Amino acid sequence: MALDNTESQMRKGLLELCILGIIQRQKEVYPSDILEQLKGAKLVVLEGTLYPLLTRLKNAGMLSYRWEESASGPPRKYFTLTEEGVAFYEQLRTTWDELSKAVNDLTTTI
Repeated sequence: MALDNTESQMRKGLLELCILGIIQRQKEVYPSDILEQLKGAKLVVLEGTLYPLLTRLKNAGMLSYRWEESASGPPRKYFTLTEEGVAFYEQLRTTWDELSKAVNDLTTTI
């Protein structure tokens, strides 16, 4: 069994939680800032993965955005969580906490 594939699937499964967590913490965020924070946490994600996920979350009512003019290029889209997005993030976070504890309990040796 390929460890790389298993690691990749685990990371993909947590990506939505991590992205929502970044936005929750910062309140408003530009996608390149999300990519930088993920990279800093060693969760390297390509733009081609991030943008469709942000669009899906926006279309599901979890995110809203606003455009801001940029002096150095095209306008920038800044994302925030909607009330529904905050509630969804909190549910995901609770699920993660429970799952993480269960996995740690089952895989930790005495």
